[in-house]
Amino acid sequence: MSRSDMPVEVLIVAVPETAGSALYGMVDVLSAAGNLWQRLRHEPVSQAGFRVRIVARERKPFLCGNDIPVQPHCAIRDQPEASIVILPELWLGPDESFHGRYPELMRWVRDCYEGGKSIYSACSGTIMLAETGLLAGCAATSHWGYQDLFRRDYPEVRFLPEPNLVLADPSGRMVSAGGTTSWHDLALHIIARHLGPVEAIRIAKVYLLKWHDEGQGPYTPLVRKSDHTDARMRQCEDWLGQHFAEHSAIRLLTEESGLAERTLKRRFKQATGVSLVHYLQNLRIERAKHLLETTTMSIEEISFAVGYEDVSFCRELFRRLTGTTPGRYRRLFFAGTDLDARQAHPDKAAS
Repeated sequence: MSRSDMPVEVLIVAVPETAGSALYGMVDVLSAAGNLWQRLRHEPVSQAGFRVRIVARERKPFLCGNDIPVQPHCAIRDQPEASIVILPELWLGPDESFHGRYPELMRWVRDCYEGGKSIYSACSGTIMLAETGLLAGCAATSHWGYQDLFRRDYPEVRFLPEPNLVLADPSGRMVSAGGTTSWHDLALHIIARHLGPVEAIRIAKVYLLKWHDEGQGPYTPLVRKSDHTDARMRQCEDWLGQHFAEHSAIRLLTEESGLAERTLKRRFKQATGVSLVHYLQNLRIERAKHLLETTTMSIEEISFAVGYEDVSFCRELFRRLTGTTPGRYRRLFFAGTDLDARQAHPDKAAS
């Protein structure tokens, strides 16, 4: 068998914290690459695909997240050969820590990368990748809910909550994917990179996989309560939560707080980590998102309702903060059941 006819060797790492859906989803989709489309269309299989195996600390079976059984194909001490190592999603709370877990496995992953293998992580699997130390000084993504965890436990990682995929090195040998089902995007990226983009498109069609080109922005809450001890600034946050749609909200808040505007802005940024202007913008766009999800109001009506007279500015700010347009956001998340109502203002809500 010639080298070009040999399958690409893939190892997917499993530990007790691994999410079974991501683990076996990756096994299934990657194993189908190069052959399933061809079989469905009664075409000859013209290229080798992937040989996918689950690797763990030991070969013995164990249960992963939600008590899903895992039967590893090999153990790390076997030194299995592969071109690709994948770290799938973990069941890990944002207040938990992964520090110190599985040190021998972390060394093995480091050795794999240093030996020339490509390392891919999906969702919270990026926490495991960060624990190896390979991401120090690099950009990476994961589910947006882990921003504080990365800030706390891995400050040396440049965490980007918006993108779906982030290349940590110029060679593209270390790639992280965003939240939960973005393992779909990661699988398509791996197929495109190692088997070609045509095969990635075929697999997307077979499995009805959607490429999340909008990134994680539309799914990410813009307003999060920060953990600080400045009671006055907490009062300011609460006041803004009630009065953000006022056209002179910052001036009114300054009067309400009894502080000089410059002092207010400095203390607010120091307490929350977000500038006062950006916090106000986040509140307004978060409200705009809710109105797009639950009403058929036009973007013009929504813009006025959240405090912006300049509709173009509101539309552009929405796109910048969420990564998508108001019209596309409504198509993604509209919660109504009346299709006629859903389509009431498609042109007005478009970018």
